[in-house]
Amino acid sequence: MSKASATPSKSLLTPRDHILIMIDFQSQMAFPTRSIDITVLRNNAALIAKSAKIFGVATIPTTVAEKSFSGPVFPEILEVFKGLKFIDRTTMNSWEDQNVINEVKKLDRSRIVLSGLWTSVCIAGPALSALEQGFEVYVITDACGDISTEAHDMAISRMIQAGARPLTSLTYMLELQRDWARGETYNAVMGIATEHGGGYGIGIQYAKTMFGGKEGH
Repeated sequence: MSKASATPSKSLLTPRDHILIMIDFQSQMAFPTRSIDITVLRNNAALIAKSAKIFGVATIPTTVAEKSFSGPVFPEILEVFKGLKFIDRTTMNSWEDQNVINEVKKLDRSRIVLSGLWTSVCIAGPALSALEQGFEVYVITDACGDISTEAHDMAISRMIQAGARPLTSLTYMLELQRDWARGETYNAVMGIATEHGGGYGIGIQYAKTMFGGKEGH
């Protein structure tokens, strides 16, 4: 007898069950990044930031030595999070910064979603630390980057071996939406996908322009 039921996996993310931590999307960290094209990285970072905003995801943006070394945050992220405090740190591992931990405790979620620069240091550090403390950890792999492809890939492998779950930026947004009948976020998701979704976004523009196409209807 089949046990199938129309219910989602418990491992799928929802807007209210996690904290998105966006780490060190700053100019000095971007200059030596080689594992991903910086234009692509900026696009993907904007996609997840906008997604977090429209779904009301608890978000912690954090920087390292912003004034003294690493420089300003990518403008597209600053634009999305106007009015939200960016926590500046001296620690490479955000999980060792008490201000970040205080915010994690205040937001009180069991899941952590990470993105930022660099994968092998500023993402692996908090990922491994949070996993050890009993959190579920997800890493948005195409919204991370490192000084080489090998450094990025080895860091992702290390985190997966420790129990982290990888996903990509567009997957993150669509996983939060999951049902095209959810009208309260439908238009915003379509707008983000059209602007930042590459070929998928061009397809949305085509469908809407040529025959008024709309997913789920």
